[in-house]
Parts: sequence; structure tokens; C-alpha cells
Amino acid sequence: MGKKDQKSEKTESERFEAVLHLLRKQAPLSLKQEKFCNKACVERFLKSKGDNVKKAVKQLRACLSWRESVGIGHLIADEFSAELTEGMAYVAGHDEESRPVLVFRIKQDYQKFHSQKMLTRLLVFTLEVAIQTMPRNVEQFVILFDASFYRSGSAFMNMLVGTLKMIAEYYPGRVYKAFVIDPPSLFSYLWKGVRSFVELAPLTTVVSSLDFDESMDFDDFSTYQGSSSLRFDPSTAKIGSCSSSRFAFTVSPHLDSLKPWYLTFTDTSASKVGPTTPSPSSLMGPARISPLNARSHSFASPIYRTPRSNINNYKNGLFPSTPLPQRTQKVDPTSIYHPRTPKPSFLQSPALFFKKECHVSKSEKSRDSFLPFLKFYRRPYDEMTYKSKMRPPLSGLISIVSAQLNRRHASVSQRFDQIN
Repeated sequence: MGKKDQKSEKTESERFEAVLHLLRKQAPLSLKQEKFCNKACVERFLKSKGDNVKKAVKQLRACLSWRESVGIGHLIADEFSAELTEGMAYVAGHDEESRPVLVFRIKQDYQKFHSQKMLTRLLVFTLEVAIQTMPRNVEQFVILFDASFYRSGSAFMNMLVGTLKMIAEYYPGRVYKAFVIDPPSLFSYLWKGVRSFVELAPLTTVVSSLDFDESMDFDDFSTYQGSSSLRFDPSTAKIGSCSSSRFAFTVSPHLDSLKPWYLTFTDTSASKVGPTTPSPSSLMGPARISPLNARSHSFASPIYRTPRSNINNYKNGLFPSTPLPQRTQKVDPTSIYHPRTPKPSFLQSPALFFKKECHVSKSEKSRDSFLPFLKFYRRPYDEMTYKSKMRPPLSGLISIVSAQLNRRHASVSQRFDQIN
């Protein structure tokens, strides 16, 4: 096994050197291009082309020329101040594997007032910020396309296909997963005909946000005020009785999370039929629920709708008793049929009988794959948090000037100390 690993390392290093040799042979590389064409970058291009050196060199040379045409070295946050304020494209955070999660919430009207080059620069700027925030051992990111701002399926299709082709051509091996959330109605039909021509289509999944419950799948209630009041908190529960205008309920000391209270038939409001406790001045007893002060009393059983004195009459006359067998009659225990409770049919769909147990539908797979990234989609956008993730020169002129001022201040102080 050790010899095989050494051979594979030699072949990888040889391919890397061959790619750099062909690139330099075609045209000399600048310092930025030399820095960009590191070993990890060349390996990603080789992997995307099946370890073919010539194809990898051709794609890498096209990528270098494209980066110069776009002007990636001159991208700064000040150019996209309006887009950053609205949160059209940003890095929402990192998943459990430290992969950046990008969210694109570009509106359909954005392309009416901006050119395609401006949209491309915005997307590239977001991708470069995500690459800056990657740890050393991470090379991929996750993209969430929020299509709820699009009304036309064809318009969103053009934006999505163009973005995926750009990433596959100039950022090979960078996409871990891509999700299209709440697309227009006609998008699914258009996507079926186009996905065979898109290289990143196997990594792209269409998801509907209506399939997820907000309270169940997103537990970060700290960012939403008032949402924590929807759940029962045992620590704030008051053990004892509590009254309302219609019913009275008492919290049990066991604090059952499902039913921590139970209803009583006593109305605690003195404004109804009578007082709740008997007093020598009042001839009326404790107030009971009646058809006048409780509507739901009409749904009670017949034994509670009749007076207390007539309850014993039902035991003798109303309910017929089952005749018991005579003592002299011998009953075979094996002949007695004990009925069993059937399995509830409402828990299982009839379609499950025609499916294999190991088979899982595509919708369930897409739902499970999107569930770890649901919190990033629903997390509110914070401009300051996103800008704090940027590094110079992408972070803008303010950060560059402040960094230079800090260095100048430090150098001046050092000179002053040396003079003293």
C-alpha cells in the first residue's frame, strides 16, 4: 500500500509540474497568477477534466484570462453598497463541516436596471468572499438560490443556468451542493429539459419552503421576539388553580409537557350563577357549569346532563346487562375469541404496500438534504456581520485606509521610542 501511495503522489506532482510548465510556455505568469495557480487549484482543474493535462491547461488559461477581464483583483465592497444593504448576495455562515453557505436573493427587476456584467461582478464578489472565509482544509461551499422573488420561470432559468455554468467553468470542484428554493411554477418543466446540459445539475436540488414547519425545523428563537411564548415553559408555570371567565383549570404538580392542566366543572367567576364558595349570607351553593354559562356542556355524556338523583336509574333500566352463562355450563377456554385492536390504518398510506421498504422518494431525499441548511435560509440578514467576514482588498477602501493608518501610527511611535 505504501508503494502505491508513493506512486500516486509522484503522478500528482508530475501532473502539477506539467500543467505549470505548459502554462508558462504559452505565456509568462504574473505574481497574482502564480499565487492563484497553487497545487490545490491545479488539482481541482485536473480532477474536473479527468486528469487530462492538456484539457486542464486549456481551462486554466481561459480562467486566468476571464479573471483579468472581470477585474477580480479590483473588486471591493464599496461598489456593491446598495446590494449589500438589501442582502441580495451574502455569506450566511458555515455548516458543520466549516463550508461557507452562500445565499442569493436577487430580484427579477435587478437585471432591468443593471447590466449582465454588473450581475456577474456581484456573484463573483460573493464567491471570492466565501473563498476567503474558508479554513485550510475546506475547498467547497453551499449555494442557496432564493427564487421567491422571481415571477417568470424563464427569467430565473437564465440567471440560474448562467451562474452554474460560470461556477463550473471558472470555479471547478468548489460546489458541494446547490438548492433552488421556491421557484416559479413553470421552472420545474424547464429544468427537466435543460438539466442534462448543465454540468452542476446533479448537485442542484429544487426545494419548497412550505414543506418545513417553522417552529419544528428552526429552533433559533432568540432572533425572533415573541416566538418563545408559543411553547409551554414548565419553569414559568404556576402550580395551583387558575380561573377564567368560563372555565377553571389547575396545573398538576407533575408538570406533564403534553397536558400540564386539567379542566374542572366549577366556574370560579362570581358574576355567573353564584359564588364559588358557600357563605352563610348566600343561599346558593358553588357555581356549576350549566347550559347558560358553558356551551360545551351540551356535548357532555347523558349521565352528566341529567340530575344527580336520576343517575342510579340508568344503572338498572337504561343500559341492558349482558347475560352471564350458567355456572353448570362448561366453557372451553380455547373457544373464547379475544378480539385484538387492529393496527391504525391512518398511520400508513396505501401506497407504501406497493413500495419497497428501502425505497425513499426524491422529495424525502431533497428534504433531508436541505434540512441542515434551513437555518441559514431563515436566518435574518445582518450587513455588519457579513462585512466583518471580508478581508482586504474586498472589504473596501475604508478598511484599507484604516489599516494603513494603524501601520503608520505604529511606525511613528516606534521611531519616537527610538529617538528617546
